[in-house]
Amino acid sequence: MPRLMQMTGPVIDLVYRVRALPASGEEAVVTGFEMTVGGGFNALAAARAAGIEATMGGTLGTGPFGYTAAAALGDRDIACARPPIPDHDQGCCTVMLEPDGERSFIAWPGAEGRITAEALATIDLAPVDWVMVSGYTLHYPDARDALASWIEELPRDRRFLFDPSPMIAELPPALVDTLRNRADWISANNVEARVMTGHTDAEVAVRALAWGRQGALVRLGAEGCLMATKGTLHRLPAHEVTPVDTNGAGDCHIGSFVAELSLSGDPLRAARYANIAAALSVTRPGPATPPDRDEVLALL
Repeated sequence: MPRLMQMTGPVIDLVYRVRALPASGEEAVVTGFEMTVGGGFNALAAARAAGIEATMGGTLGTGPFGYTAAAALGDRDIACARPPIPDHDQGCCTVMLEPDGERSFIAWPGAEGRITAEALATIDLAPVDWVMVSGYTLHYPDARDALASWIEELPRDRRFLFDPSPMIAELPPALVDTLRNRADWISANNVEARVMTGHTDAEVAVRALAWGRQGALVRLGAEGCLMATKGTLHRLPAHEVTPVDTNGAGDCHIGSFVAELSLSGDPLRAARYANIAAALSVTRPGPATPPDRDEVLALL
């Protein structure tokens, strides 16, 4: 069975449901709270729900947050490519969730922000078909250089997907070029695509992102997504839902796309599958709420 390995580690999301984001110097009115596993975990959970195997290649820590993340991975039958590191716990992300489902983040890394060349050298790529990484990990000074070099040397028969993340504007241009040159697929939201290409028109941006590789997607939220492959452009509408929590929707789209592309070999079908899966995920509270495969297929 195909296998996706995620090189961005999990974090602990501290989710505050707020009536509105507070102005500077003010306090938000909080209507609910939960602590859950997010970050790199989200795409792997989506890939598992969509029917393929998954491995965490990012760093796990040792401590209360690290143990929570490890338990969540175990619950989804997600393997770990290397053991946890000592003396560092997992990082956390404060998520402020507004009534319309929109989310805002404040985060600080823990163990997931540390990756060494020696640790990467221990990873067994034999069972891996896909490797993905988020720009979040490449923003961490203690992970960036080792991970970029490792990705640059990935065997060409392992497909690599680059998720720029909202941190793309903070990454050194030379680093972005390295990741872009190696990527078989790029999946970005509209803002990230604009930063990477300089094009404000999403259709022009997705064509630019797809140039020289198998393809690219630009996720448009409630408007669906654009996909470009070898000169062909597709605009795929979203599955209409009423959002409750948009945290992790992009991750769900990516993990679902990789899984369905691996199983069907059809990028267009995979993008349609990902649109439905991501839409269903935002109708449920939490960052890792992908629908089961049968649920998506019934709508596909």
